[in-house]
Amino acid sequence: MRAVDIIIKKRDGQELTPDEIRFFVEGYTRGEIPDYQAAAWLMAIVWRGMTPRETADLTRAMAYSGQTLDLHDIAPLVVDKHSSGGVGDKVSLVAAPLVASSGLPVGKMSGRGLGFSGGTLDKLESVHGFRASLSMDEFRAQLQQIGVVLAGQSLDLAPADGKLYSLRDVTGTVSSLPLIASSIMSKKIAAGADAILLDVKAGSGAFMETVDDARALAQTMVGIGRDVGRRCVALISDMNQPLGRAVGNALEVKEAIETLHGHGPADFREHCLVVAAHMLRLGQKVESIEAGEKLAAQLLDSGKAWEKFKELVQAQGGDVALIENPDLLPKARLIRDVLVPRAGTIAKMDAAEIGMTSVDLGAGRAKKTDLIDYAVGLIVHTKVGDQVRQGQPLFTVHSDSQEKLDAAEKRLFGAVEWSDAPIEPLPLFYGVVE
Repeated sequence: MRAVDIIIKKRDGQELTPDEIRFFVEGYTRGEIPDYQAAAWLMAIVWRGMTPRETADLTRAMAYSGQTLDLHDIAPLVVDKHSSGGVGDKVSLVAAPLVASSGLPVGKMSGRGLGFSGGTLDKLESVHGFRASLSMDEFRAQLQQIGVVLAGQSLDLAPADGKLYSLRDVTGTVSSLPLIASSIMSKKIAAGADAILLDVKAGSGAFMETVDDARALAQTMVGIGRDVGRRCVALISDMNQPLGRAVGNALEVKEAIETLHGHGPADFREHCLVVAAHMLRLGQKVESIEAGEKLAAQLLDSGKAWEKFKELVQAQGGDVALIENPDLLPKARLIRDVLVPRAGTIAKMDAAEIGMTSVDLGAGRAKKTDLIDYAVGLIVHTKVGDQVRQGQPLFTVHSDSQEKLDAAEKRLFGAVEWSDAPIEPLPLFYGVVE
């Protein structure tokens, strides 16, 4: 086989065989197929798509491109969660320690930012010293000792996805159902979780812009999970506006800390409770979602979830003093409010535009080698359906560059639409795929 023939075959819309998919994935993982050919193959997949069988084969090839974890000697059931990506989505920072504080182990392999979608690891690394790179032995030991891990992809686990993940971010090949599904599920399979909660976003700030597309992605991933013997549930959640208020790494960590103390934005708190409730039900801690939400709220308001978050940060080398006093987290040099230009109702927010504004400020990566500026980002003060008056804060921009701050202010005005008539608030969720 030759890589170029496989690229051409997919470019022309033909279905790849399991052997061809495995050959390409293994060759790229070993470094025998260069980035430029992998980028061409990814673009062909974006353009031509993949059948369900091809997607399942791609998932398996990536999942088994390295070693896999078996965690059953640590716990009879380990639960995981994953988001398909969004703007202001810091749910894992709250939901993982919250669920773990119930005694249900949470072993999560997280990712970095992709396009306008922020990455859990980038957020956590705004806490000085936090170490996302753990060996498989360290992953297992921490899970056994404190019951929760939020780590990056070990070079030993799903290495093909690790390489393809970073390449997709800088080659315009993020928004593809088979690539998103296989990336997420290959990590989940390799990391050894028995039960997986999938948070699939739909909207302008998601890779699936419509509810129908998000449901198709959810069904694909739940089907892959079922085929490999995992218990999976997928939530279809809204991403037509940022989740919570904060967009940007240290800013989102601060908001997660507020929420772990029983405060935080109402929409973000509710989202975390629903996600945690489904995880608790998947992990057989409760029999119903209602009971799961009640237990999750108790764990959050009692401070148990916060204590587990501190254990997590300390176990992975983070400076706990920074999360105990979030004012010590990285701060931007320049902070400016963007004011509401006219009275009325917020009719629409372009979440992707808001996310890309944050990336341009330095909170995300435009190129594979870009460094993250942990301090910069945005605070979003309003939601769709809110009535606002002229002159009140619409956004607050955190920047280390006057030029970038000015550009962000102009861009953000174009991310909001107004109405003189009442507008219904957006729902948090659109449905569940089991």
